[in-house]
Amino acid sequence: MAERNSSRRRQSNNENFMDYSLLFIVLFLLGFGLIMVYSTSSYEANLEWGDSAYYLKKQLFATILGLVAMIFVANIPYHFWERFAVIGYIVSVVLILLIIPFGRESHGAKRWLYIGPLSLQPAEVAKLCMILFLASMICTMGKQIRHRKGFWMVLLVPMPIALMLWRITQNLSSAIIVVGIAVLMLFVSCPDYKRFILLAVATLAGAVVVVFVVVQMAANQADSLDFRGARILAWLDPEAYASGKGFQTIQALYAIGSGGVLGKGLGQSMQKLGFLPEAQNDMIFSIICEELGLFGGFAVIIMFILLIWRCMVIANNAPDLFGALLVVGVLGHIAIQVILNIAVVTNTIPNTGISLPFISYGGSSVMFLLIETGLVLSVARGIRLKDL
Repeated sequence: MAERNSSRRRQSNNENFMDYSLLFIVLFLLGFGLIMVYSTSSYEANLEWGDSAYYLKKQLFATILGLVAMIFVANIPYHFWERFAVIGYIVSVVLILLIIPFGRESHGAKRWLYIGPLSLQPAEVAKLCMILFLASMICTMGKQIRHRKGFWMVLLVPMPIALMLWRITQNLSSAIIVVGIAVLMLFVSCPDYKRFILLAVATLAGAVVVVFVVVQMAANQADSLDFRGARILAWLDPEAYASGKGFQTIQALYAIGSGGVLGKGLGQSMQKLGFLPEAQNDMIFSIICEELGLFGGFAVIIMFILLIWRCMVIANNAPDLFGALLVVGVLGHIAIQVILNIAVVTNTIPNTGISLPFISYGGSSVMFLLIETGLVLSVARGIRLKDL
């Protein structure tokens, strides 16, 4: 009887872990994002659609769908999705290829598929499916990834998706994120850091060469530059291209600078009144800084740091390698996207057109980010708490 009671106590002490801190941070970012989407887009929405809440309503609908999907995914054991890894990779390729005959162009880019009234950006599907596929692949390969052949095989797997995103959808930022996710997942799986140092040096050297070539072409054959070359030139000297590719960057910097430390107040931005194009999308961080000041900007950054920290805690305590890699992939996606977005807004890197996770306007982005959050919560639920 005593042994049975002791066993019963041990079973009751084993509880599933639920990371309410992570959940709270995500819900806070979603709520804050909805407020900022309305504040940033109400003027433009009223002019274009006659409804100041037009963008808010669409974002709220996508957020609700995403939350439902997050809850659904969080309550399914994460190993269930492993069987769909290869299918997900194939679906990503097919969706991107469908952009060619069926894609809808918007703001000079053909990146969306429309299913009735709903739009889908295949790049967001590709990021999620790439995380799933790479986690499954690395677990299957095991110690083989430590060898040169296995190492480069993992790095080459995302390249077809990245190249298609770059060339077909003209979405270089998503291509960079897909490759970045693969590098980070491989980094935590392979202890040979020398390869990553060489890879980082080679990437940096390649970027320097590209900038040098663009500058030389601008001096000799300015007409031969494409829009990406023009963006690099605008990054180097935005004032010289103030009426062209540098216009959005300069207006974003004006917004950040005019906000000061505490900001002008919520809803009091001037740059959103037709000066900053598509402020609710890629440049929403500049409006946050204008209305809420550097205090508001740093607060948002701190929330993302806390989100990444909670993901790291879950990854470190995941029941197995597959679960840890899923969380690392999601962590990498969010971290890379946040860094790139803020770097673009502050003109630290050339403009790449990338949204701020959970905050920027974009239905596909927020939905698939919430699905990824559901995967992280599912891994967290697999962690057992034991009273020792």
